[in-house]
Amino acid sequence: MAKVSKTEVASILAKQKKDVKEKEQKMAFVFNRQKYMIMLAGLVLVLIGFLLMIGGGSDDPNVFSYELFSFRRLTLAPILVIVGFIVEIYAIMKKPKANQETLVSKNEQLR
Repeated sequence: MAKVSKTEVASILAKQKKDVKEKEQKMAFVFNRQKYMIMLAGLVLVLIGFLLMIGGGSDDPNVFSYELFSFRRLTLAPILVIVGFIVEIYAIMKKPKANQETLVSKNEQLR
């Protein structure tokens, strides 16, 4: 049986720790919690906008309903949808604030 020196064992353990750290870094979320909350708010605005567009039709195809051209369906709902998409873009493009704690944790992860 071959003898393994302490330095070889230490190097193997160090490599395993490095592999575990790399896997943990790969499993991290793309965005932080605040960005996901902003994206959820944008999605809610888009959904509300589409829900406001529903309806306005007539039950009888021979009768025209002017409710189809209401302020809610032609103006308010599209504005909410556009604002929702703008909020989504903002959430994706927003840079996280770099404070001292995150810088320290990043330096520790690199070691």
